[in-house]
Amino acid sequence: MNPLRSIRATVNNLLASGAGLIALVPIYLVFVNALKTQADASSLSTELPHNLQWGNVGTVIDQGNLVTAFFNSVLYSFGSTILAVFLAALAAYVLARLRTRRHEILYSLLILGIAVPTNFVTLTKVMQFTHLIDTQIGIILLYAATQIPFDVFLIYAFIGSVPKELDEAAFIDGCTPIRTFAFIILPLLTPVLVTCGILNILNVWNEFLMPLYFLNNSDNWPMTLSVYNFFGQYQSNWALVSADIMLTILPLFLIYIVAQRWILSGMSSGAVKG
Repeated sequence: MNPLRSIRATVNNLLASGAGLIALVPIYLVFVNALKTQADASSLSTELPHNLQWGNVGTVIDQGNLVTAFFNSVLYSFGSTILAVFLAALAAYVLARLRTRRHEILYSLLILGIAVPTNFVTLTKVMQFTHLIDTQIGIILLYAATQIPFDVFLIYAFIGSVPKELDEAAFIDGCTPIRTFAFIILPLLTPVLVTCGILNILNVWNEFLMPLYFLNNSDNWPMTLSVYNFFGQYQSNWALVSADIMLTILPLFLIYIVAQRWILSGMSSGAVKG
């Protein structure tokens, strides 16, 4: 093996390991201090707790309205993800198969949605006009709209690897375009659809600004707003605040551990084949 290449690989591994450790430090601090007493957690030290305070978890669940917030987050994350991935798959299929000048322009406009910032003033007016403000269906539609551009970008690249001959064979067999997409193309898109779905869930679960602007009723708040409200009440008790944050990020942590192979495979497939 080339010595220079070996040194370069070692340096890259060290840099990646260092970046990973830096990213894990805040998570470690949250989990450690969530199980301490209020006095021990006040300094936010890295020391392990002497006596595990599991009562902090129960207190946070009771006082922070986390059960309702958890189910709201699940509803928003999975509802918007299903809607966004389905619509993005339909759009990407049409745009990838019919590469006319008009469709290229539409694709470019869709992709702009990844970079263009959200105008909350205009969006608030639209939400008020449609009577969707402070409603669960309204926030689901908003989340779906914000995720569609990136989903189209990934799925569009992946569809390029699916042979057009499959469409032609289905047409000869009498399949309509909708049946061709639903029964032939869609199953082949499973890796990238799962990747989009997981990334959407992670993004929506962590979203803070959308519910802050458009959800006034606390019964509709997701977990991010519940943490914000809880911090305002118990900002002097870092043990409870840490426990609240721990319960909020724990579902995402578990989802990512289980689904990381899907994320990597879907992203790499789209990048190589597209």
